[in-house]
Amino acid sequence: MYRSPVNPPPADAAAPRPTRRRVHTRARLLAAASQLFLTVGFARTSIEDVCAAAGYTRGAFYSNFGSKEDLLLALFDDQAADRMAELEALAVACEALAPQERARRLVEALLRVDPAETGWILLFLEFRLVAARTEGLAERVAAHDRALSQAVADRLERVLPELVPPGATARQAAAVILAAREGLLARTAAGGAVAEDLLDSTTAVLSGLLG
Repeated sequence: MYRSPVNPPPADAAAPRPTRRRVHTRARLLAAASQLFLTVGFARTSIEDVCAAAGYTRGAFYSNFGSKEDLLLALFDDQAADRMAELEALAVACEALAPQERARRLVEALLRVDPAETGWILLFLEFRLVAARTEGLAERVAAHDRALSQAVADRLERVLPELVPPGATARQAAAVILAAREGLLARTAAGGAVAEDLLDSTTAVLSGLLG
């Protein structure tokens, strides 16, 4: 069953660690899938395509992932984990700033979409549409969203408390921040001046509320 590595469960001492070979296999499958999903799209990429690109059999695939959807959710988790690590580093670097300026910089960093992320934006939006039209997949995506919101909330409480406004919980703040980012992804995929204006506006409003 899929489990989000963004907010993993406590380690079970009785559970065997994955072998180095399995870790390597999983990494190659993820790398191959990432390349294919970003260039061809999720719907047009098959499990056989991923296996062929990675140089493995379907058996190797299913020993690591239960489905193509599990594979994509794992990729999204990796992206989210990287972004949260960057935010934590920025939070430390901005410790000497005034609270409102620190909040503004952290909000902007969380919402900003780099040009290199354009392919991920389109892939993310494609998967949302597929999930909305696929029986059973919508709830799996909702479960993934809940896990991601909790992971973000945990980090807000631990290193980014200024991003939690008075009267709200860290989980509520995380949900709003993620929803704002998702809206920006949908509205700014083409980039340009309009995207920058919307980012500036969203940052100003959110950081102002936090201040």
